[in-house]
Amino acid sequence: MKLTNLINSAIIVACIAFAPGIVDAQTVNNSGRQINTDSQNASYLQPFNVAFLAYQGAFREQGIPSAGTLLSEFQIGNLTAKDIVQAAIKANKLPTQVLNDRGYVNAVESQVTSMINGNDIGS
Repeated sequence: MKLTNLINSAIIVACIAFAPGIVDAQTVNNSGRQINTDSQNASYLQPFNVAFLAYQGAFREQGIPSAGTLLSEFQIGNLTAKDIVQAAIKANKLPTQVLNDRGYVNAVESQVTSMINGNDIGS
């Protein structure tokens, strides 16, 4: 139990340390494709980065809760990956087309689910 807490704490500290780089990250989606925006190739944040930004509270102004509340609301179904992606679009972190990319939205869902499972220390 104590080892699990230590590992989880180390992961959280590492994530916080890398957060500034994540915010500025410009990457392609999981399929390796880039989105064409006005005939230009534009890259965008990976699903992990969007989920992590939501967890950190980057989308509070768009109505997305942070940290444990985010995970709880997601787990009980009051919040979806699509909601998080829409918030990222409103925050100008993603282009609008990403909302139609089912694979991307599913990947955000997987990332948030992983966060939920990672925080399940009692198991």
